[in-house]
This record gives sequence, C-alpha cells and structure tokens, in this order.
Amino acid sequence: MRIGTLGAARITPTALIKPARAVPEVEVAAVAARDRSRAAGFAAKHGIPHVHDSYEELVADPSLTAVYNPLPNALHAEWTLKAIEAGKHVLCEKPFTSNAAEARSVADAAASSGVVVMEAFHYRYHPLMERALEIVGSQLGEIRHVETWMCFPLPRFSDIRYSLKLGGGALMDAGCYAVHCLRTLGPGEPSVVAAAALVQSPGVDRAMAADLRFPSGATGRLHASMWSGQLLKIAARVEGERGSLHITNFAAPQFFHRMTVTVDGVRRRERVAGDPTYTCQLRAFAAAVGQGTPPLTPPADSVANMTIIDDIYRKAGLPLRGTV
Repeated sequence: MRIGTLGAARITPTALIKPARAVPEVEVAAVAARDRSRAAGFAAKHGIPHVHDSYEELVADPSLTAVYNPLPNALHAEWTLKAIEAGKHVLCEKPFTSNAAEARSVADAAASSGVVVMEAFHYRYHPLMERALEIVGSQLGEIRHVETWMCFPLPRFSDIRYSLKLGGGALMDAGCYAVHCLRTLGPGEPSVVAAAALVQSPGVDRAMAADLRFPSGATGRLHASMWSGQLLKIAARVEGERGSLHITNFAAPQFFHRMTVTVDGVRRRERVAGDPTYTCQLRAFAAAVGQGTPPLTPPADSVANMTIIDDIYRKAGLPLRGTV
C-alpha cells in the first residue's frame, strides 16, 4: 500500500512514518503541503520519495493507494471526500469531521465508493482495549456507570486547537477520545443529559464535562480538558454490579498504563503488552485495504461519535463546529 500524507503535520511522524517502518505492507510514498518548501523539507527529513505541489495533485496521484489526512479538523471532511472521489482509501485523523452532518456525508461517499475509510482512534487497536472489553463483558456483571477522562495541558492559546474556524475546542481535540472510549466500554449508544464548558474564547471550550445515559439506564460521565484545574488525567472507569475496571492511560499504553480490576471484592492488576498504538492502527488499516478486514473505527462509528459531540456542544450552549 503506497500512502500519501496531506500536509506536514506534527503528528505525522508518530502516527504514520515511524509505524510504517514496522508495517512492511505500507510505504509512505508522497507528501504535499500548502508550502512546497515545507513539504520538501519534511520529505527530506523523513525519507519520503515524492513531493507534490498541492493537495489536489497528491490526491490525484494514480500511483498512490491511500491518503493519510492529518489536516486541521475543519478540513477533514473536504479532503477525505476528495480522496474518496479519486478512489483512494483514507486514514483520517480524529475527530473525523467538524460535525455529524459532515460525518454522514463522508460515510455515504465511502459506502458508495467501496474504499476503506477509517478514523484514527489508534488506542482502539491496542490489545489493552481488547482485554478491557473482555473484562467488561464477562466479569463485571450488569454495567452501571462508565466514566472517562482525557485531560492534558495546552496553555498555548494561539494553537489551532483553540480555533473555532478550524474546528477546535477541548471536546473536539481531547474529548473525542473521551467520547469514543466511553462509547466503546459502555452498554450501547448513550444519549447526552447535560454538559458544561469552560470557555477560552467565544464558542471555544478549553474544558468540557458531560453527563450521559445508556439505554439500559446506566450512567456515563466524561471529562475533557486542554486547560483547567485538572491538568493531566487520561483514564477510564467502568462500574458494574460485581465490580469495577479502572485504566490509567488508555490512549498510549505502550508508554505506561495500569489496569486495576475488582471483582467480588478481589482486586488485581493487569498489564497488557503490545506494539505502539499507532503501529497497531496502521497494521489494521493495511489489513482493511489489502485483505478486507473490517476496521474497528469505520465511518458508521465516526458518525455516532460526532453525533454525541454535537449533542454535548448543544447542551453546553456552544455552537457546533463547522457551522459558524
């Protein structure tokens, strides 16, 4: 699979270039950026053989099998749709689009074209999450509460992740993980009950908390922050009638993680080995493209995730991204 990357984003070496060295089915073959000199420098640094003059030229390149889309959030739908139209498979960074309506348009285009489109929730492809789901499904009994945290400090308020125009905000950047993990571990698709934001600038949240409810009656709560009193916490907790599961650092377990399980009053800790999450993700993308293996984060899942994000913004009284 020959893949081209749109832009020279900071995440690209970690999310694509380094993992590709461990996944022999994948070659990072091209790059394009708004500034060709920047793309050329990026290509030289990372050993990418071809530099395109524009995004349009990269998407149209007949030698490429797939496109990696790490552009700002507001550009995800536009360039994923253009890649689909060109017959390319797409690995799109999270959040999938600016809002649920855009996500549905991308999902419809992917379904009609037959190409693989996959959202880059890399944590979902690590064995840690597979093991967590086994525990939740077989050891905790009826699930009563699910809670997730994705909180980290980003006090550089000029960063594009605080830009309303570019689809920024804590819920979009950090919170999309918290939403996705809560949905993954919970008993069905939740609905949003209430939400409250700390606002950095008009329409832009620097922190968000939301209460949710699952069809079974189980409750959910999520916390997302790029700058608040809770500076760093990346975790998930599931409470059931027989016990609980707590995971520290579900997002990047290859660096450090802790999973604590309590069942019928007996507490234990587990560690789950695995490759870096981005390597697991790229391997899954290659399998989806080359072998037809269904991905764990397909467009339908992305639509569901963006729907919850939209509903949280509505409950918090903030505008949906991509609508202002």
